[in-house]
Amino acid sequence: MDRTLSASVTSARFQPSRPRTHWYLRLFATLALWQRNARTRNQLAQLDARALADVGISPSERYEELDRPFWR
Repeated sequence: MDRTLSASVTSARFQPSRPRTHWYLRLFATLALWQRNARTRNQLAQLDARALADVGISPSERYEELDRPFWR
């Protein structure tokens, strides 16, 4: 009696566990995230003390966030 593996068993073994995305889509998503980080930090830099208090951010937390590079 011959032992054979069905097509579903062999194909399931070689399937990646997560779907592959194209490198240019990942690059675009990363660039969009960096742009959003830079934009929101620019907006944070323009807030005055009253607006910071309304949001619940202390001046030291603001400076800490503004010191971070845009890619983090």
